Amino acid sequence: MFVDLTVLITPKMIVDAQGNEKKALVGHLGTHFDVMNKEFPIEYVERNAIVFDVSSVTGRDIEISDIDISKVRSDMFVAFYTGFIDKAGYGNKRYFQEHPQLSDTLIDKLLDLNISIIGVDCAGIRRGAEHTPKDQYCADRDVFVVENICNLKVLLSNKKNKEFIANTYPVKYAEMTGLPCRVIAKLNSDI
Repeated sequence: MFVDLTVLITPKMIVDAQGNEKKALVGHLGTHFDVMNKEFPIEYVERNAIVFDVSSVTGRDIEISDIDISKVRSDMFVAFYTGFIDKAGYGNKRYFQEHPQLSDTLIDKLLDLNISIIGVDCAGIRRGAEHTPKDQYCADRDVFVVENICNLKVLLSNKKNKEFIANTYPVKYAEMTGLPCRVIAKLNSDI
């Protein structure tokens, strides 16, 4: 079974996003990652993956204790289902300014585990002035942050975490700070 984790972009969503976020241009619109000054390694297109349900975490950062970190392995695509894209809707001011965020401690732990990709169903792993520096911090350790993914709840099937295969295909743009991408989850019967 395949599940498309890519946000469907409509003309109205483009107008809304560009009216509420100055970077919501071609490279930063919808599902994308901030490439920073790096190149997406071709071997990252297919990764073992896991999604964690952190939708019950409110009023604070998402911490290591909110997930089963023992399930995370090297080279994984690690996704976080916050439910925020479903609640707020993509592209409005609230979406860009009030989204959940991962704690610095959790981000550091994921980097220490040598994962490949962090995926979130919101506008970033950190908000405001911390957004770009934290994406660069991850990219400097060969970890990319895929923002604005959707349909993660479909993968959970009443579990707090679920493993799958993630296929991530960025558009082959040059000299861009963000790369739109298509993210497809493949669920195997044995996963």
